[in-house]
Amino acid sequence: MLLIQYLDVLGKRRVGVLEEDGAVRALEGYASTYELARDAIAGGAGLATLAREAARGAWERYADLEAEGRVLAPLDHPDPAHCYVTGTGLTHLGSADTRDAMHKKIGGDVAQLSDSMKMFRLGVEGGKPEAGTAGVQPEWFYKGDGSVVRAGGQDLPMPAFALDGGEEPEIAGLYVIGPDGQPHRVGFALGNEFSDHVTERQNYLYLAHSKLRSCGVGPALLVGELPAHVAGSSRIRAEDGRVRWAKPFVSGEQNMSHTVANLEHHHFKYGLFRRPGDVHVHFFGTATLSFADNVRVLPGETFEIEVAGFGPALRNRLVLDEDLGVARVSAL
Repeated sequence: MLLIQYLDVLGKRRVGVLEEDGAVRALEGYASTYELARDAIAGGAGLATLAREAARGAWERYADLEAEGRVLAPLDHPDPAHCYVTGTGLTHLGSADTRDAMHKKIGGDVAQLSDSMKMFRLGVEGGKPEAGTAGVQPEWFYKGDGSVVRAGGQDLPMPAFALDGGEEPEIAGLYVIGPDGQPHRVGFALGNEFSDHVTERQNYLYLAHSKLRSCGVGPALLVGELPAHVAGSSRIRAEDGRVRWAKPFVSGEQNMSHTVANLEHHHFKYGLFRRPGDVHVHFFGTATLSFADNVRVLPGETFEIEVAGFGPALRNRLVLDEDLGVARVSAL
């Protein structure tokens, strides 16, 4: 099942089931996926079951919602400060060629490897533990709160001080924390874990700075388990609509050095991330990005990420934020 959040013709928030033909059926009694998830948690019912029972509202066409800018991110919190946006890196093996080259690169003397390659090697060796046990920790980073999330069709802002604005096509897990502190996965969505790769390349200790950016999520939420093999396409479109760069990318545990359960464990093991009522958007990583092919995305160009089975493509246009100069702090 695919769920989306959107605004109806009167500007009211709605949740809808997205059908294969592009039709959207509104859920009666729900203005957000967050409300739906909390009811599912409280009632012990499956999210898909609850959604199908409520799918009695008006029909709309997704194409109309997209054209009129009425699509919202597939999950959010009424207070953006109660939504954590985080992610993990060095988790994906990439294509067969990339995978073979990477294994050769990490196969020698550990002492000669960079810190990043040591981390990647740890994941290959211990990122897929037996069910119910913890494997090695992945690289982890914080992107921001819910205010950094951009829905499909919305502009993706790059700070004026940024050295680069590049896409990272990924799958994101979407979660709501229950009243007892138990994390509940609502589903999965396409994500563009937008980063500043030039800043990160200066020194890997700048990773934290490079990740504090906006990101794209959606448009649809896939209810259920993540397929073992996810294959999609990442594209950069010039302002005139032509494809300037394109490359396939893969995800899913078949293409990862960690299990989803292991990545989830090492995020939610912290009490801070089990606060009742909070929402979490967690990116699982990628091995494909245009920056690796020396592509510099320009303001006005559009990121486009698409995966069969995840609904419509995620499209976000890159824009440059206003230069606010040097941040100043006033003493009280």
